[in-house]
Amino acid sequence: QVQLVESGGGLVQPGGSLRLSCAASGSILNINFMGWYRRAPGNEREMVAGITSGGLRNYADSVKGRFTISRDNAKNTVSLEMNSLKPEDTAVYYCNAIIATIDQYYGVDYWGKGTLVTVSA
Repeated sequence: QVQLVESGGGLVQPGGSLRLSCAASGSILNINFMGWYRRAPGNEREMVAGITSGGLRNYADSVKGRFTISRDNAKNTVSLEMNSLKPEDTAVYYCNAIIATIDQYYGVDYWGKGTLVTVSA
């Protein structure tokens, strides 16, 4: 019913930029949280950035100052502007949202399928 779809991944050179987007669709009552996680090869999934419906933001220390998360509450979208990319940023990036629906009023986690970001010369 509820679906998250990411876009914007690809190959970028070190120091370059990419913009990831995620759109939530379905029978949505409210999205309290939207964010991005990533999983690099051989690593556990880690939180990259998140934003609440009120605009409060959190960033992983490794991306703070380089990445910017934003959301459009009216459109149920979230984006991640990634600048000064490093090879260590290479990972599959997953959109995550805590979404309340008519059947789950207090919200549950939803995940996108992921988009691959490769930072390499």
